[in-house]
Amino acid sequence: MKKILLLGSGELGKEFVIAAKRLGAYVIAVDSYNNAPAQQVADEREVISMLDGDALDAIVAKHKPDIIVPEIEAIRTERFYEYEKQGYHVVPSARAANFTMNRKAIRDLAAKELKLKTANYAYATTLEQFTKAVHEIGIPCVVKPLMSSSGKGQSVVKSESDIQKSWDYAMSGTRGDIKEVIIEQFIKFDSEITLLTVTQKNARPNGSRQNDSVGLASGRGKTLFCPPIGHRQERGDYQESWQPHPISAKHLKEAQKMAAKVTKALTGAGIWGVEFFLSKKDGVYFSELSPRPHDTGMVTLAGTQNFSEFELHARAVLGLPIPEIILERVGASAVILASQEGSNPTYAGVEKAISQKQTDLRIFGKPTTRPYRRMAVCLAWDKKGSDVVKVKKKAMANAKKVQVHS
Repeated sequence: MKKILLLGSGELGKEFVIAAKRLGAYVIAVDSYNNAPAQQVADEREVISMLDGDALDAIVAKHKPDIIVPEIEAIRTERFYEYEKQGYHVVPSARAANFTMNRKAIRDLAAKELKLKTANYAYATTLEQFTKAVHEIGIPCVVKPLMSSSGKGQSVVKSESDIQKSWDYAMSGTRGDIKEVIIEQFIKFDSEITLLTVTQKNARPNGSRQNDSVGLASGRGKTLFCPPIGHRQERGDYQESWQPHPISAKHLKEAQKMAAKVTKALTGAGIWGVEFFLSKKDGVYFSELSPRPHDTGMVTLAGTQNFSEFELHARAVLGLPIPEIILERVGASAVILASQEGSNPTYAGVEKAISQKQTDLRIFGKPTTRPYRRMAVCLAWDKKGSDVVKVKKKAMANAKKVQVHS
């Protein structure tokens, strides 16, 4: 039985724990507060600040896990290099965790080293630098903290009057101790997609086949691609996602090529949420990457694929084979948000939300609420080839039927 130390225990971690335990793993779930969602289903729990390097070292030494799985950004990821030297398996790798937990590292890798097409960008550590960069990049532009999650601190500068507000918001939303922001050119895109990409440990066997007609590959060790997921964001955080998202064969191939290139450079096995902007005029732009299950990928809980993103991550992490990824049906997810601060939340309207055929709901089990905190997700689906827009509208309508009280 493999022992997994999960660093970060939110809703994505919870689904990963369930998938990993179904494959026989033993999981210790770590977070900065007690009774986090993943801790509710794990074998053991630990509560520490993962930005405290000594506390993190102590937890690793105490449990001596076979596998360390980071699920959030606010971790002393530089310690991962030492853990690898000690023989621990870090997912996907210490290099990947360090690069992708910081937008500066991953953007420079993508744009400067790998020459992927990205928006023009600049960095700033002071308001003066920030103001100068905004004028150089041009208004409108997108602002993000170098370290944040779930869209915290992200905004769009639409006029001169937004500069101070965007800077203050980015500083308030940063995670960890890196007080720096990235300023990006505003790309006039038609849609955004997440291309869930799975890297595996072993070499692809001779004679295995690749299904290029739908952009998927099969064979253990091969980099696999899920059907693209479309999503809509507000305040930098996803509100709805749907699968599959319509995309031309040319643009899909372009996105897959970039995803394969960047994940290969970062090394390691696991699932990656690779985000792109799609422009009918200018093609595909690399945006961001997460070395773990992606929030937009919760749509896969609607059975859109033969394996959910969490099952794929668990298999890849444990070194188990993934013969293929295929689209089973169309689906959509829509988030349910809290509106106020509180504790011990209850949920009204659940029966109404799941009264229709081909619908479901996941309540994450977070013990406290705050405005705009993601507390649950509604799911909807239909047979393969159905109108994904209709399915998305069903999921959105059902999410509005649920109220979070605390």
